[in-house]
Amino acid sequence: MKGLPSLLKKISQLRFLVIGDVMLDHYIWGDATRISPEAPVPVVDIARDSWTAGGAANVALNIASLGARCTVAGFIGLDEAGERLAAILREKKITPLSTPGTGPTIVKTRVLVQHQQLCRLDREAPPIAYQFPGSAAAELLSPALQECDAVIFSDYAKGILSDDLVDRVTKRARAAGKFVALDPKPRRKLAFRDLDLLTPNKRESLELAGMELTPHAGYPAAEVCARLHRLYGTKNLVITLGEDGMLLSTGGKILKTIPTAAREVYDVSGAGDTALAALALALTAGATLEQAAHFANAAAGVVVGKLGTATVTPAELQAYVAQES
Repeated sequence: MKGLPSLLKKISQLRFLVIGDVMLDHYIWGDATRISPEAPVPVVDIARDSWTAGGAANVALNIASLGARCTVAGFIGLDEAGERLAAILREKKITPLSTPGTGPTIVKTRVLVQHQQLCRLDREAPPIAYQFPGSAAAELLSPALQECDAVIFSDYAKGILSDDLVDRVTKRARAAGKFVALDPKPRRKLAFRDLDLLTPNKRESLELAGMELTPHAGYPAAEVCARLHRLYGTKNLVITLGEDGMLLSTGGKILKTIPTAAREVYDVSGAGDTALAALALALTAGATLEQAAHFANAAAGVVVGKLGTATVTPAELQAYVAQES
């Protein structure tokens, strides 16, 4: 990938604001060699626990890991999980900005046995407990909005993002010439328009376009891109296709498809967060959509080769790209 050192240098001079559903990812690592006498389930002997930032907070981790400065706004409760999440973010030089709410800090606990996920346990309240009024957002986010070069909305449908909040922040960001991106969750039916970047996966793109894939039919890429541009007016559309790579579109027209860069896939947890962060960083730094997609594809290729929610550093990215050359 030509110009990677120059691009990474430009990225290191950027500051981002991530707004969305932050959470704590908890991993329980162990082994299972017997079945419980109480029920037909494995007995897990726990070896260790580990924690990292998940959801919108993982987007922030990836931004910081790639060298940019970052503030992340999301609900962090006054509980043990919240303290741990805030500490993880501060350790990575990320500024946590807690939004109002009444629920617990969202925690996703994954039990892994011999590097395979056995189950996931979720601790969270209904979305109403995490609602962040758009009127309150303007005041709380104002300093971070003024300082940043770009805004990323990271929606996990947990309640932080609302039509009013997205509209208010987008208008202020656009008026100040900031780059604005969104990773959507279509079931929330969030209203948005005129963003710089939209990053749904294949299923999400169909939901956003109001289309259903008929059995045995191919993915209607051209129609999806045209509809999404007509409905949302987004400048750049990147649809992640899993093992098939990334579909790039501008102005409702297909630009091209970038094949996946992953050589080994151990865990796809958080790979979408990595791709979103890398795309937004590269585009804000002045890269073309195709250059940004290659950059993001390589970053995601590094991350899926790791177990658990992970990030990528500039050194890892350069080493990965060098092996491809």
